[in-house]
Amino acid sequence: MVFSKPALALTLAAALAACADKPPPRTASSAPRKDAVPTAYPSTYKPYPGVATVIRNATIFDGEGGRIDNGVVFLSGGKVSAIGGADTPVPADAVVIDGAGKYVTPGVIDIHSHLGNYPSPAVAAHQDGNEMTGPVHPDVWAEHSVWPQDPGFSRALVNGGVTALQVLPGSGDLFGGRSVTLKNVPARTMQAMKFPGAPYSLKMACGENPKRVYGGRNQMPGSRMGNLALNRQTWANAQEYKRKWAAWKAKGAKPTDQPKRDIGLETLAGVLDGDIQVQNHCYRADEMAVVIDMAKEFGYKVAAFHHAVESYKIADLLRENGICSAMWADWWGFKMESYDAIDENIALVHQAGACAIVHSDDENGIQRLNQEAAKVLGDARRIGINIAPEVAWTWLSYNPAKAMGIADRTGSLKPGKMADVVLWNGDPLSVYARPEKVWIDGALMYDMDDPKRRPVSDFELGQPGEGDAK
Repeated sequence: MVFSKPALALTLAAALAACADKPPPRTASSAPRKDAVPTAYPSTYKPYPGVATVIRNATIFDGEGGRIDNGVVFLSGGKVSAIGGADTPVPADAVVIDGAGKYVTPGVIDIHSHLGNYPSPAVAAHQDGNEMTGPVHPDVWAEHSVWPQDPGFSRALVNGGVTALQVLPGSGDLFGGRSVTLKNVPARTMQAMKFPGAPYSLKMACGENPKRVYGGRNQMPGSRMGNLALNRQTWANAQEYKRKWAAWKAKGAKPTDQPKRDIGLETLAGVLDGDIQVQNHCYRADEMAVVIDMAKEFGYKVAAFHHAVESYKIADLLRENGICSAMWADWWGFKMESYDAIDENIALVHQAGACAIVHSDDENGIQRLNQEAAKVLGDARRIGINIAPEVAWTWLSYNPAKAMGIADRTGSLKPGKMADVVLWNGDPLSVYARPEKVWIDGALMYDMDDPKRRPVSDFELGQPGEGDAK
């Protein structure tokens, strides 16, 4: 699309509207963690500018199950500087916000999103989340399809309080490719949204999707046993690839003897080394159990099973293996493997001591994950399980951060962590609640009372000259 100079100026202004009319340059981000996976596509994310801010008199859910009534949160330097009761000391020159009758939480983190890969409008030209040209595609990276202009990003921010999200490839392939974790900020490029230092994940899928896609083409896999056979052979190939490179390094790493680089096997070797996590699409309990055994056979770990509608059947197994379940509150029945879902799934997983997460997998659902968590509390109460609201918030922030490998930096309101914070205009587990203000790294990215801080993508601005009188 070619813009005239006035239209281009309007576009740039809209991208900056979330900060201020004339914001100062953004500050440099913190250095990537030492354990970050090296990549040729590094994050260029830089936090937007913020000011020292105090929220007083609010009810605080700290994201790790703690609650403070009539509490104080102090944000400065892009971090949570202090959190506590009404007597928490704060600087006199900070901006003070009265949170009486309101709630403060960590920003919502969606572990399973396809924003940017399946953006709005949902036309064929935008369908970039599945590389279904073969069942094994660990070579593709979701970030190479992310369209930053997807209006879904800003809607997730302003309607759902989402401050970070993991964008995953789809589930048509057994090995769908690498995910990318994003900070939910307006940006011109994917790299400028990319969460600095976040580890990659590998998206895998079991069950109906891959066997339906490839069995329908008279190609392997056409059955669940075919899924596992091809999975196992692929992991065996990755082990051999890893051995070749280890032997080459042991011999002195001479350039003339270097093994041929394979982008897909490189990703799998990263999983086997523990640098890349596994996010596994899987519905049925029996299949999750088989995948756990396969992970033990080849020496990798599943971070989370996604959708996981039968997790309640093996919650003890998930707990013992330290595997999270990312689940819907009540989606079920849309295919056979989703038929044995129950509304109490998340509550029962939580009650068993396993790691429970509420996820979206949907451009609309991501805007109301707080309401999905509220549904779970109601379903839990009906079977005699009483879960405190502040504990339920772990499903929306700390647990997804843990399964994404970023809980040391975000996901809860602890001093030193990123100031990814939402001020809700009421109980966040009420259907009437809305984000009133949202901060990312201490920068006020959305304010319900200030239309200039509602991020607007280039796509939403429309065509140059659109609406002009004829």
